[in-house]
Amino acid sequence: MLELSRLSIGFRRPAGLWRREVVPALRGVSLDVRAGEVLAVIGASGAGKSLLAQAVLGLLPANAVLAGAMRFQGAPLDPAMLRGRRIALVPQSIAWLDPLVRAGRQVEWAAGRAGLPAALRQPAATAALARFNLGAAASRRFPHQLSGGMARRAMLAIATLGQADLLVADEPTNGLDPENAARVLGHLRALADAGRGVLVISHDLSAVLPQADRVAILRDGALQETAPATAFRGRGEALASSYARALWQALPESGFHPAEASPC
Repeated sequence: MLELSRLSIGFRRPAGLWRREVVPALRGVSLDVRAGEVLAVIGASGAGKSLLAQAVLGLLPANAVLAGAMRFQGAPLDPAMLRGRRIALVPQSIAWLDPLVRAGRQVEWAAGRAGLPAALRQPAATAALARFNLGAAASRRFPHQLSGGMARRAMLAIATLGQADLLVADEPTNGLDPENAARVLGHLRALADAGRGVLVISHDLSAVLPQADRVAILRDGALQETAPATAFRGRGEALASSYARALWQALPESGFHPAEASPC
C-alpha cells in the first residue's frame, strides 16, 4: 500500500553569511505498510518518527530537503491529492483542532468530507465520538474545555470517520489512561482487520506491541530493524539489531534487563 524507499530528510540552515548547509534528520529509511496490517514505528524523542508522518502527508516545513521515493498503491505519492481522503492523519498535537468550533461540529465536518449526506452527519459524528468514549457533553465543548486525552480522542474520531485506505496515527495514546489507550489501539487494530493500512508512530513499545503486526525501530534518524511483533519475546533472540534487543529487554515484559547496545 505505502512504500518508502531510502527516504532521507534534512533541513537547510544558515552556515555563515552566504552559505547554507543541510542538517540530516532521517537517513535512508525504507519501509512499507500493507493493507490489513498495523505497522508500529518506535523510537525515542528525536529519532525521526514524526518526520515520517509529515513526509507522507506532505506537511514538512519549507526548509526541508527530501530524497528517496514514496509510493502509494503502486503510484508516486501525491500527498496534496490524497491527504484527508485516501490517507488520514491523527496528528500528535491537539492544536490541530479548531479552537473556535465545538468538538462535535468538527466531527460533523469530517463526516461531510467523507461524503455523508447532511441528514446523516450528526448521527455519524455521535457514533464516532462514542467509539472513543466521548458523549454528548464532550461533543458540546470547545477544544480548550476538553482535557488533553479527550481532545486526542476527538481527533481520532475525526480521522477514523471517513474511508481512508491508510491511517497515520502519530503518538495516538499520548495523554490517555491505560484503559482509553487500549481502546484506541484496539480500534486501530479493527480498522486494519477491515482491510486498511495503519501506521502507528509511538515511543511506547509496550502499549502498541499487542496490536501490531510488525515493528520498525528508529534510532537517531536511522532504521535499525523491521521485525514481526512476534520477535519481541523471551530475551529478543529473534531480533537482529542489538538496539532493538536492548529496547525490548529493558521493558517490564522481559524483566527489566537493560543491555548495552551498539549504534547498529
